[in-house]
Order: sequence, then structure tokens, then C-alpha cells
Amino acid sequence: MLIQNPLNSSEWSFPILECFHIAGFAVAIGTVAIVDFRLLGLGMRRQTPGQLTKDTALLTIISLIVAVFSGLLIFSTDPDKYYLNLAFLFKIACLLLAIGFHYTIHRKVVFSGASLGASMLVACVSLVLWVSVIFGGIFIAFESLTFG
Repeated sequence: MLIQNPLNSSEWSFPILECFHIAGFAVAIGTVAIVDFRLLGLGMRRQTPGQLTKDTALLTIISLIVAVFSGLLIFSTDPDKYYLNLAFLFKIACLLLAIGFHYTIHRKVVFSGASLGASMLVACVSLVLWVSVIFGGIFIAFESLTFG
């Protein structure tokens, strides 16, 4: 017996979830980018990267939680569509790497007052990982339309 996902019974549930998902990621990546730009020496020079991280930490974690949980609900609407999609797998791999990097190496560098070179390297890696998550998400629909 097949179990019907209640999210598939409404034409509005998916677009609403998608809005929460995108908004969550936009806020999370935006708060991380503010700190990364500061590590690169671009803007917000009155505050240290550590202070910016403290100021944005709650907003970052709440928006990541919104993005992840809305993403899980979106995934539940058609799991076969997603776990067979290379762009989705790329996005999830980059997401896990980005979150892991953010809460380990990134935080250590931000709060340690590391050298300019180390700070710039960490900021660049962080930005590349988070931008990769975005592009992976964009190409999920493209790959579904093109190949499946």
C-alpha cells in the first residue's frame, strides 16, 4: 500500500515550502558572507570578525534550521526525483561540507585572530562552499528537466 504525502495534495504547499527554503538559505548565507567579507577586509571594519559572528550567530542557526527542515519537507514530496539527481547530491555534499567547515575551521579562525593570509583563505573556501550549495540547488530543477 502506498502512503500519500499530504504535501502533494495541495498545489500551494510546494511553492510555500520553496519560499521558506530559499529565504532561510538567503539569510544564512548572507550572515556567513558578512563575516567572510570582513575576513577579506571588505567592509564592517569597526567590528572584528569574531564580534560579527557573535552578532549573527542566532540568525544564522535559525535560518539554517528553517532551510534544512523545509528542504527535508521538499525532499519528502518526491524522494526518487532528488536522490537520483546529481545536482541534488552535489548540493547536499556541499551543504554538509559548508556547515562542517563553518562550525569548525571557520569559527576557529574567526575567533583566534589568525593571520591575514589564513583569514582570507578560510573566507574564500567558505564563500566557494556556500555558493556551490546555491548553484547545486539551482541546477536541481535544470537537471530534472533535461535528463529526467
